[in-house]
Amino acid sequence: MSTLIAIRETSLSGKGGDYSPAKEKAANRGVYGGRLPLLRRLRLFIGGAKYKLLLLFCLLTSLCLLSSKISSFMGWNPHYPSSVSSPSRGGYTVLINTWKRNSLLKQSVAHYASCPGTDAIHVVWSENDPPSYKLRDYLKKVVLKKSQTAHKPNFRFDLNKEDNLNNRFKPIEDLRTDAIFSVDDDVIIPCRTLDFAFTVWQTAPLTMVGFVPRMHWLNEEKNGVVRYRYGGWWSVWWAGTYSMVLSKAAFFHKKYLELYTYKMPSSIQDYVSRKRNCEDIAMSLLVANATGAPPIWVKGKIYEIGSSGISSLNGHSDKRNKCLDDFVSLYGTMPLVSTNMKAEDARHAWFW
Repeated sequence: MSTLIAIRETSLSGKGGDYSPAKEKAANRGVYGGRLPLLRRLRLFIGGAKYKLLLLFCLLTSLCLLSSKISSFMGWNPHYPSSVSSPSRGGYTVLINTWKRNSLLKQSVAHYASCPGTDAIHVVWSENDPPSYKLRDYLKKVVLKKSQTAHKPNFRFDLNKEDNLNNRFKPIEDLRTDAIFSVDDDVIIPCRTLDFAFTVWQTAPLTMVGFVPRMHWLNEEKNGVVRYRYGGWWSVWWAGTYSMVLSKAAFFHKKYLELYTYKMPSSIQDYVSRKRNCEDIAMSLLVANATGAPPIWVKGKIYEIGSSGISSLNGHSDKRNKCLDDFVSLYGTMPLVSTNMKAEDARHAWFW
């Protein structure tokens, strides 16, 4: 009897000695084994690597799908099939609109010539008399003197025979950049802020990127007729949304100059010419209709060095309301898209 018991204990322990269920469980886990823990760790590592590779593959696939969705979302409207080339990498062209304010023009040209991203400066001149040779020579010397780069910006006056706000969006030949920075002669954007806005535009070269946001509001709907109201800065501040950035300080693609002049309904150009107002609203509607996307507001410092302008005249808001309504009726739809997103350089913000 004792012999049988001894044999049974030996077979249960596997190596002789006392049998213990805890020892057997630990052996199966690899506690008592010599090579088993290393092999098990290797299997676990390989299994973990597979899961990591699978997770990385899923993440890359999602990013690819997201980028394709964004590309299609930012595509051209079928009404405007023109293609847009890749975003500018070398800089931007500053397009300054001026009107009988040579002192402000001199300050503006001198400032933008000092910005490292400026590739060229074009002055939209719509006065009856062309700029004097003295003014031309002075500004050319200023550009050469103020430029901080080895590559000096090209400087040129774009002369027009008539006073017309549509002149600021005429196509320009021989441009070396895709990016246009449209600005009034009395608006100064610090170079660092301007260059940051340019990098924002490069991420979305089909949309407008600017510093002066505005909003449209549904005013009333009566008998099937929808009326809209133009909202100024205080409307944007109160509601926290916007749907336009004004061309008095904004980046857009050079192709929009061609679209504004040749593809946009000519009745809108006629309207701007007669009313001497709202060319900036017309450009915002054009870009929104072409992309189906909102603009991008860049939060940054902006200095207005002038003391007068169209916006200071009586009845300006009522005229803007009328422009917006009339333009939307010509489009047959409201193309503007509202957003509450804004771009800000985190390096210079108070909070991240």
